[in-house]
Amino acid sequence: MRKEDCFYLGKIAKKFSFKGEVLAYLDTDEPELYQNLESVFVEINKSLVPFFIESSSLHKEKFLRVRFEDIQTEEEADEIMGSEIYLPLSMLPKLEGTQFYYHEVIGFDVIDLMRGNIGKIVAINDSGAQPLFEIDKNGTEILIPLIDDFIIALDRANKTITLETPEGLVDLYLG
Repeated sequence: MRKEDCFYLGKIAKKFSFKGEVLAYLDTDEPELYQNLESVFVEINKSLVPFFIESSSLHKEKFLRVRFEDIQTEEEADEIMGSEIYLPLSMLPKLEGTQFYYHEVIGFDVIDLMRGNIGKIVAINDSGAQPLFEIDKNGTEILIPLIDDFIIALDRANKTITLETPEGLVDLYLG
C-alpha cells in the first residue's frame, strides 16, 4: 500500500500493558468510527506494513487501546512506539455538501463569484493558524483563506469549488 493511497489516522503513543498492548492516539474528531478496525498500516522505515488487530477499544477520548496479532511483549511493542498509523483512503467517511477532505479538492478549478475561474487548487497549506487554498493561475500563486463562509458550492462531479471572496482579495494577486 502506498502512502499516497492512505490517510493519516494517528500514531502509536504508549504501551498499555506488559502483554504488548498499545495506546494509539487518533487524530480525528470522530474516534468512535475507528474502534472496530480489522487492521491498520504502521509506518516502519518509510514503508507501510499491515498490522492485524486482535482486539481494540476506545480509551479516554482520543486513544484506541490496541492488541495487535503479532505483538505479544513489551519489547515487541517498543519497536513500533511512535510510529504513524494509516488507513486506505477508501475508509474515509463520505462527506456531503460543501464539506471536503483537503486531499480530495487538489486539482479542482476555483470559481470566484466576482472573477470567474481563478485557477486550480494545487495544495492546502494547513501549517499556520488558518488553512489556505493554494491556487495556481498560469504560474501565479493565489492564497485564499479556507473559511466556511467563503465556500458557496462544491461540485465533485465537475471538480469545481465556488468561492465568494472578499472584494479585492483576488485582485491582490491578479491585478
